[in-house]
Amino acid sequence: MAVYTEVSDDDLEEFAAEYDIGEVVSCKGIAEGVENTNYLLQTDRGNYILTLYEKRVNPDELPFFLGLMEHLAARGLACPTPIKGRDGTALRTLCGRPAAIVSFLKGMWTRRITLNHCAELGPAMAAMHLAGADFPMTRNNNLSVSGWRPLFESIRPRAAEIKADLEQTIADELDYLEAHWPKALPVGLIHADLFPDNVFFLHDRAAGVDRMSGFIDFYFACTDALAYDIAICLNAWCFEDDGAFNATKARLMLNGYRKVRPLSADELLALPLLARGAAMRFLLTRSYDWLNTPPGAMVKRKDPMEYYRKLRFHQGVGGPGQYGIA
Repeated sequence: MAVYTEVSDDDLEEFAAEYDIGEVVSCKGIAEGVENTNYLLQTDRGNYILTLYEKRVNPDELPFFLGLMEHLAARGLACPTPIKGRDGTALRTLCGRPAAIVSFLKGMWTRRITLNHCAELGPAMAAMHLAGADFPMTRNNNLSVSGWRPLFESIRPRAAEIKADLEQTIADELDYLEAHWPKALPVGLIHADLFPDNVFFLHDRAAGVDRMSGFIDFYFACTDALAYDIAICLNAWCFEDDGAFNATKARLMLNGYRKVRPLSADELLALPLLARGAAMRFLLTRSYDWLNTPPGAMVKRKDPMEYYRKLRFHQGVGGPGQYGIA
């Protein structure tokens, strides 16, 4: 459940009156996501998403996130678009929280990833990277290699509660990643959280397949190596439920990406290392949440061991050929 802040009818009515979106018909909490409070807001003119940004989000970074969505949408990328109030401002305050309304994106995220979903994801991700190329703002990736060791130190004393060898595994891997992390790859705006629940699809009945309808949740977006976004997706989209890596899914995703934005030889060669880093990032954040989420919290903890196993897989990858590409 991702409703941390309850909004009264009176507060909602006063807030909505600051926009030209019509009369409020209903407002229902959205029970997905872990960072912010989200509501499906329905008015007599259409549907919108109302987001209240909670304490884990730095308010100073919100203009970057909202500006990026507006920029990408203006360049034809399907994603939520911030709705500006009558005064021309998108970022406002509701119930003591920074808040914004964005357009409603049709579609659903897939619970069962198929080859077609991976083939659709690749070119759409590349189009997003190209669309963000001229976005004037930047944001450091605080959850990249420079941020992993401080996060590790915060969980280190209790790492054995998750797995006996977790502390040593992470310590050794961090030493390797810090020594070998690539520093000269093409850089741009990345989503940095392209998990299946942030990618929407609509079913094409005529073709009998799902078509991508857009990306959501840009609140981890940042400036980093473009290929790092691909590495995150290798982890999130190309492993089966039993933990096996599906090279066919990876090949379809990568080849679809390359048709829109070619990858350099350096980017291809760096993929195994970037995938290790992406696995480390989510192993650490999931471990932190696993150890620090209090009992009875409305957020469902995600198993860090899933990313321990993915890290182990990528440690054994000798080159990009094992991801299904030449």
